[in-house]
Amino acid sequence: AKTGLILPDPSTGDPKRPQFGTRFLTDPRQVFQHNAWDNVEWTEDQEAAAKKKVQENSQPLPPEKQDEYDSRANEYWNDFYTIHENRFFKDRHWLFTEFPELAPQCSQNHESHPADTGDGQQDNLNREQSREVADGDFPGSSATYRILEVGCGVGNTVFPILKTNNDHGLFVYCCDFSSTAVELVKTNPEFDPERCFAFVHDLSDVEANYPVPEGTLDVIVLIFVLSALHPNKMQSSISRLARLLKPGGVMLLRDYGRYDMAQLRFKKGRCLSENFYVRGDGTRVYFFTQDELHELFTEAGLEKVQNLVDRRLQVNRGKQLTMYRVWIQCKYRKAPLELPETQD
Repeated sequence: AKTGLILPDPSTGDPKRPQFGTRFLTDPRQVFQHNAWDNVEWTEDQEAAAKKKVQENSQPLPPEKQDEYDSRANEYWNDFYTIHENRFFKDRHWLFTEFPELAPQCSQNHESHPADTGDGQQDNLNREQSREVADGDFPGSSATYRILEVGCGVGNTVFPILKTNNDHGLFVYCCDFSSTAVELVKTNPEFDPERCFAFVHDLSDVEANYPVPEGTLDVIVLIFVLSALHPNKMQSSISRLARLLKPGGVMLLRDYGRYDMAQLRFKKGRCLSENFYVRGDGTRVYFFTQDELHELFTEAGLEKVQNLVDRRLQVNRGKQLTMYRVWIQCKYRKAPLELPETQD
């Protein structure tokens, strides 16, 4: 997919920020000139120190304590959104730069459409098949482009998508484990039930139904949500989601990478299992490697389009502090339908 697409900010009309990975720190003396630097290479000593710190604080909590955090996960997330409501988050307009699939009618390159292979005959086949599958009465059944965000929180991805896209064929689904978060989405003045369907859903419950048939979604987006699941439930959850994608549909992910600053800040007594922790508010988080995510997606039958590490150096210029962030960004595609063989 083509990247680097710059879209206007819906609120100001100003050009959006360029894609991640365009501001490089070449002179360490200039570190406090900006708030963030991209693609910051770690030294061997820095990586060894991070690994050592993680090992020192990785003694897992007793099984009964782990079970408690697992069984009460819904309660902890509801409490989180009750406390923060929509004050904790900023709208993620940067997503359109990284994932132009979320603004299909704004894209200037057909390659960024997940169901577009560059072959007109192939595209017609995909669309025809998706229409057949989509026949039926479900929210958004008449839409021509469907996006599902899993773990939508209070709508900081959903509402920018709806504001940026004026395509009447677009329909957005969004779900969250927290009923409090979903209620905040539904009561937001920007919520439009004609274009969006919000529902409570436990991603880790693979027996739970989604409001759409299998094979009907163009895009599924997971932004800092897979990391909140127990590692034992990640594969089954991704495999279940993959079945919802159309042929040629794409799954987009951005999540925490191994040795991110947030992982290194955990003290002893917060580790649940290897690279899996519980925060002070009871919510949980896992820190991935590229290979782990690649295995999850390919095991679900998806093909890699992108799997990259975004290493950023964030700077607090007021306090003269540097903070190393590590995020992983992925795009994985469901194979398009095979063209039927033609006889000469």
